[in-house]
Amino acid sequence: MWMLFACGAAFFAGVTAVLAKVGIRHTDSTVATALRTPVVLAGAWAMVLLVGSQRSLAQADARSLVLLVLSGLATGASWLCYFRALQLGEVSKVVPIDKMSTVMTVLLAVVVLGEGLSPAGGAGVVLMTAGTLLMLEREDLRALPRALRGGGGWLVHALGSAVFAALTAVLGKAGIVGVESNLGTAVRTAVVLVMAWVLVLVSGKWGEVRRVPRGELGWVLASGAATAASWLCFYRALQDGPASVVVPIDRMSVLVTVAFSALVLGEPTGRRYLAGLGLLVAGTLALVAA
Repeated sequence: MWMLFACGAAFFAGVTAVLAKVGIRHTDSTVATALRTPVVLAGAWAMVLLVGSQRSLAQADARSLVLLVLSGLATGASWLCYFRALQLGEVSKVVPIDKMSTVMTVLLAVVVLGEGLSPAGGAGVVLMTAGTLLMLEREDLRALPRALRGGGGWLVHALGSAVFAALTAVLGKAGIVGVESNLGTAVRTAVVLVMAWVLVLVSGKWGEVRRVPRGELGWVLASGAATAASWLCFYRALQDGPASVVVPIDRMSVLVTVAFSALVLGEPTGRRYLAGLGLLVAGTLALVAA
């Protein structure tokens, strides 16, 4: 049964980006993030109640709470960048860039936290990087310097999503102690909720909330529900199954995303792209096994 939950985690994580893409064709990405986060928060707190870790929050020290808030802000920045990138670019290109957060987390852990990197881990970093580059068009790479100077474009936002996601992980690893992981996720999601709605109000987008097309609102909320379902399935799989199998299955969500982006959204996938996808998957498995 745990294998089904692990596959469910990968499936729901994989379709999240596709659901969100359909829901933000005309809806502002910041507004969409604010609308979907309550659904994700409900799923996060469901996990907390399942494990009964809500009592440990009162025992957390000030340093852990500060780091939780900072990691929540980094998570919020990552989500905002991610959904803006999805709005501007193709899902099949944005998701591989976002997965580079794994590589960035490993490198930051080595540089900042002094963690070691095994040969298998190093090979995984190289394979994931090479695979991601192959999945991009040459025109995208050539346009990156100009996009960075202008501060716009889907690739810049996708890179921002990966950077902030890596910071989230490093902040968590650096010093969040005495706080159970599911509870930490729930607290971070609550910070994201506040952050997203503050941005909606500050940027004067409150009126857009009431003008979101009903059809798109459904897809936005569905993407939040998919994220929550993925988290719940992942936890349930870990509860009964070995992490050495559950984690690699969950990481294969990129295959689900690519398949649905091609079938549902009609995004192209040529030989170069598929070769890059193969390297990305191989690199992910190498990092998990390291």
